[in-house]
Amino acid sequence: MAHIYAIANQKGGVGKTTTCVNLAASLAATKKRVLLVDLDPQGNATMGSGVDKNAVEFSIYDVLMGLTRLENALHTSPEGHYKILPANGDLTAAEVEMLALENREYRLKNALSEAVDQYDYILIDCPPSLNMLTVNGLSACTGVLIPMQCEYYALEGLSALVNTITTIQQRLNPHLKIEGLLRTMYDPRNSLTGDVSAQLHNHFGDRVYRTCVPRNVRLAEAPSFGMPVLAYDKQSKGAMAYIALAGEILRRNETNSPELATA
Repeated sequence: MAHIYAIANQKGGVGKTTTCVNLAASLAATKKRVLLVDLDPQGNATMGSGVDKNAVEFSIYDVLMGLTRLENALHTSPEGHYKILPANGDLTAAEVEMLALENREYRLKNALSEAVDQYDYILIDCPPSLNMLTVNGLSACTGVLIPMQCEYYALEGLSALVNTITTIQQRLNPHLKIEGLLRTMYDPRNSLTGDVSAQLHNHFGDRVYRTCVPRNVRLAEAPSFGMPVLAYDKQSKGAMAYIALAGEILRRNETNSPELATA
């Protein structure tokens, strides 16, 4: 059964979509079966995966509205070698239309139920706000991966996100937990970076990934070519960071797997 991670942060500009696309490609490079779900109406993860969001016949909107099955809307990232459920501007309407539907908080979870045995990892790129789409993402996943910058305002945003996760856990998804915190746009020369990192370790302990994603020009350039950075420049620091993150996630899951625990 797939590990389902929502990549979420209510604060924008923290590298959320960058993390989704590049972690998906890095996990796929280790021969894992990966599905990336673009749950953001901007469709940046779709375009960054090399899929034209305006040319798709079916998108996640059609899946959430029950207009088509999940398998009919899937595409393959040409360079990333993972499956993607694309999004575009149509998804904006879903935020309103879902309010009138039954089980509106579980539309995504129900749609993914037919795919959980077909993939090793399902990554959900949530929009940078708390709306019905984000609620669907958090209700469908088993863990939340939180990308964040080591800045003061990021800590404030993190506090709000943790409260949201707690609320969703209590009301909609009792299995929800924080899978890990990823420090992005990391600059070790900045003293504030060290201070914020220390606070994160104090509050979240080993849930803070050892891997840090540095500011990297090649990482920033890759989306404009519709490629994960691993395909664009696999020797770049950005590519190596996401390969390291994938390895760290795989090791954590191997350590925590029930089969190993009972062996």
